[in-house]
Amino acid sequence: MTATKTSLSAPTQLEVPTRAHVIRARKRKKAGLIAALTIGALFPALPVVWMLSSSFKPNGLIFEYPPRLITEGFSFDAYVAILTDPEKLRFFFNSYFIAGSVTILTLFVAVLAAYAFSRYEFKGKRIINVVVISVQAVPPITLLIPYFGLVVVLGLYNTYPGLILTYMVFTLPYAIIMMTGYFNTLPRELDEAVKVDGGSPWTALWRVLVPISVPGMVSVGVYTFMIAWNEYLFALTLTRTNDMRTVPIGIQLLMGQHAYDWNQMMAMSVLGCIPVLILFLFFQRYFIGGMTAGAVKA
Repeated sequence: MTATKTSLSAPTQLEVPTRAHVIRARKRKKAGLIAALTIGALFPALPVVWMLSSSFKPNGLIFEYPPRLITEGFSFDAYVAILTDPEKLRFFFNSYFIAGSVTILTLFVAVLAAYAFSRYEFKGKRIINVVVISVQAVPPITLLIPYFGLVVVLGLYNTYPGLILTYMVFTLPYAIIMMTGYFNTLPRELDEAVKVDGGSPWTALWRVLVPISVPGMVSVGVYTFMIAWNEYLFALTLTRTNDMRTVPIGIQLLMGQHAYDWNQMMAMSVLGCIPVLILFLFFQRYFIGGMTAGAVKA
């Protein structure tokens, strides 16, 4: 029996990181994180910057090569052409009216429905809840033809109520789910205290729960306004005349048969982004708070 030889290597000395090494490693990690976040922020901002730049250029220089953000002929002509045209201003009025109406009506109905889902047990509650959630899973394009026929039969084609009621079909499920989650985070003792004082459930809802649910309602309202403001497919299908068109359709109408007014299209896109941008900037804190409300409490 031969004994196997084992080679014993010399023990290696582990290098003990010094404080300077640790500091340099932390700085490199922080610099890499900042660089990654900067690239991540600039990437989605590039189309917006290019849209803004193109809105100030003459049509002939928008597709010049090499591309430049600022070129000769910088002017506000595209914005002046839009803001002095009554037909184009009508597109903005329609968008404001429809998106505002959808937001108000959606909030009102969603608050009532969410209060019922959050505070009461009734027959068929689970089924109704499943139906509300399932509506969000249906692609809007699959509902386009049935909705067109329904709107025509009801006499709502090319009308404000036709668009408002259609948009509410898509905004209500999300609003009900969000508001139900928010009401679930509020203690039921608030309702009981109102009842002890002789108040009705209606009083508990509008005088107690709604005032302290403002962050959730603002979040739902901003999201609803964004959906209604940006909607294109149903606005194109359910309207016929320009006096009923909205901003997304107005941008498309600037595409002529033989030439496109690119600078006016970009200028109208910039003007169309402003309301949503202002809403998000002013209510960002409420929007994020409302989105996460109820995330850890059923």
